[in-house]
Amino acid sequence: MTKILAVLCAAASCAAADTTVSKIYDGPIRNAESEIVSLTQAMPADKFDFAPTQGEFKGVRTFAQQAKHLSTAIYEVSAAILGEKAPVEIGKDENGPASVKTKEQIVQYMKDAFAYAHKAVATINAENQVRMVKSPFGSGEIAVGSLAQIVAWHSFDHYGQMVEYARMNGIVPPASR
Repeated sequence: MTKILAVLCAAASCAAADTTVSKIYDGPIRNAESEIVSLTQAMPADKFDFAPTQGEFKGVRTFAQQAKHLSTAIYEVSAAILGEKAPVEIGKDENGPASVKTKEQIVQYMKDAFAYAHKAVATINAENQVRMVKSPFGSGEIAVGSLAQIVAWHSFDHYGQMVEYARMNGIVPPASR
């Protein structure tokens, strides 16, 4: 029993040693990526232009616009963490490049946005997580650690909307299967 306890303690110690500030911030982003990319891939291409029309849905984004908007915001936030200009066209209302139109292009745009987020978050450490940078949204400054959190929670805001759109079209989200 003592040997088992020693092995478990050693394993826990190794796991703690492998934990970094950047990994802590990256975990929720990886979770968001897994659920959102799989949902986007599950939506049929002919439903990408779907937006609800019944009830209080006047002027809402289509499924494709939801996917592009959340991806564009990921680019903006990640660029702010890195202290650089976003590597993509932000577009009107942060809807991304007009040239990204097809399902395949949108899925790739999203995957590339998440890859850029992982690159940005990998630069965060215990010392610089509280460093203030220019906010990508309006004026003012924000801590880079807070920006990393925005990637996850903003993505899940739109994921919730995208889930509703998928379900309205008979698609069960992969995370719910």
